[in-house]
Amino acid sequence: MPDRLITLPETANWVAFYRALESERPDAIFRDPFARELAGKRGEEIVDQIPRGRSYAWPMIVRTAVMDEIILRLAPGLDVVLNLAAGLDARPYRLALPSGLRWIDVDYPATLEYKASILAGATPHCALERVPLDLADVPARRALFARAGGQAREVLVITEGLVAYLSEEQVGALADDLAAQPSFHRWTTDVASPMVLRMISRVWGKHMDAGSATFRFGPEDAAAFYAAHGWRLAEYHAAIINAQRLGREFPFAWLFRMLRPSMWRAEKGRTTGPMSGVLLLENAKTAV
Repeated sequence: MPDRLITLPETANWVAFYRALESERPDAIFRDPFARELAGKRGEEIVDQIPRGRSYAWPMIVRTAVMDEIILRLAPGLDVVLNLAAGLDARPYRLALPSGLRWIDVDYPATLEYKASILAGATPHCALERVPLDLADVPARRALFARAGGQAREVLVITEGLVAYLSEEQVGALADDLAAQPSFHRWTTDVASPMVLRMISRVWGKHMDAGSATFRFGPEDAAAFYAAHGWRLAEYHAAIINAQRLGREFPFAWLFRMLRPSMWRAEKGRTTGPMSGVLLLENAKTAV
């Protein structure tokens, strides 16, 4: 039987399965007790379908762990977390968030309905709202941003695993819409360089492209790109540096450090390096 196409909504199952694998380790760096059920059989199928599916889990796991740290650090001062393309993320249930925090999950209706059915017996630690919305519907998303922004003083936006699937023009338009809201002070997102996108395309391209889950956005200079759309780079958390810190390095990482010392040093800098990582951006209109 030929492999099924991997559709864009199914990438949520894929990443949830990685969270399940991490959560089930005795030395897990985070625990998501809902991840395996949320991933379902489809999540495991995807990981086993794509080349090196299990050995390439590390960047997704590191990304989740780093974003967890950012969210928990900022949460005491936030009114709202706006989680765009939330997928099967269960952070309102698994993180120790303030009870007064308002968390808004936004994604396709079918994705949110499926997640709600799995989590029906669980209680979130904060006030959770689910908004079914296709973010490609620009008027609808602007209306949502205006509503969420108008009801809060301090909003953190999350886009974990979203922008990589968008074109540069789409990411720029989204960044512009987010920057237009004065209360959207911070935004955490992931970024991959053109080099990383080429690597992904060589390994996974035929599996992802057929289902319209193509990785597309990989700016040469992410800091400059977002600055042009109203966002200032506050923090860059390089994936390979944090993988070492968290004990989730890729095979032969020591050899990479030895053969590519300049790349390693670049990733350590407080700017976007040549690989991939997590950004924390500040709204240039409101940043002090």
